[in-house]
Amino acid sequence: MSESLLDNDFNLARKSQALQARAKLIQSICLFFIHHGFLEIETPLRIPSPAPEEHIEAIPSDDWFLQTSPELCMKRLLAAGYQRIFQISKCFRAAERGNKHLPEFTMLEWYVAQFDYHQIMYQCEAMLINAFKDMGHDQYIILQNKNINLAPPWERITVADAFSRYAPISCQEALHQDTFDEIMVEYIEPLLGIDRPTFIYDYPAKLAALAKIKMNDPTVAERFELYIGGLELANGFSELTDMNEQRQRFEEALKLRSAKNWARYAMPEKFLQALQTMPESAGIALGIDRLLMILANTCQIDDVVAFTPEML
Repeated sequence: MSESLLDNDFNLARKSQALQARAKLIQSICLFFIHHGFLEIETPLRIPSPAPEEHIEAIPSDDWFLQTSPELCMKRLLAAGYQRIFQISKCFRAAERGNKHLPEFTMLEWYVAQFDYHQIMYQCEAMLINAFKDMGHDQYIILQNKNINLAPPWERITVADAFSRYAPISCQEALHQDTFDEIMVEYIEPLLGIDRPTFIYDYPAKLAALAKIKMNDPTVAERFELYIGGLELANGFSELTDMNEQRQRFEEALKLRSAKNWARYAMPEKFLQALQTMPESAGIALGIDRLLMILANTCQIDDVVAFTPEML
């Protein structure tokens, strides 16, 4: 047996504790949703076209694509009358590999009809507090030698206030200079969720993608992200249900993708048509692998999956 194969076998053996924790965590999450009246569903991994987004590139599968998220099919189920749905599924994104990224990863996604982004924030908080308790963390977790207090309510801060508190320039200045992402990564993200988990919300409207614009402030979208220990864990929002507005956003994203010579996606017409009967709702996507990184107190995503691409 070659040395590399022996190394792989050793890596698998040393992951026993992490893989057992993974199984226990997924069981806890599923039971939470089942006890709260959710239907667990499955949607296809291969789809004709993902949602066109500027910064996410799908992996081709023959003439179709591997899903970057199950959201299009799940929202069609919402439109068909399913009120509370969740699933844990594999998702795929091209050119994503690093300490916190894998091209194939595990996502928890759920949707609730007649919810807005604040309500699903609180539901996310309750679900995670329950999961942390089931995993043996009643009051706090230790991450990178820091105690993170899990007692509710968790911190909530707007994007504009986070820029005012942590960044050298305002949110509007960052948008004008096209440096929003860089400022977030360098100055803001490392300071979010350090003492307790933090929801950062009301993202700029131009970063809405599939999120609803806030009625009393059209400069922002009803979108939030959850951070624990500086690590982005979840992204959620009140859902946009206006077919024409969503089509316009997709067309703009396709233009931006074309300028980068990225794959040309067909317009997801069946999803757009479904928006006409989709109820007011909110949804959220949460990275299972990253949640396990927090529970395992590791900064390497490789430590919490059985096989990395390099091991295959």
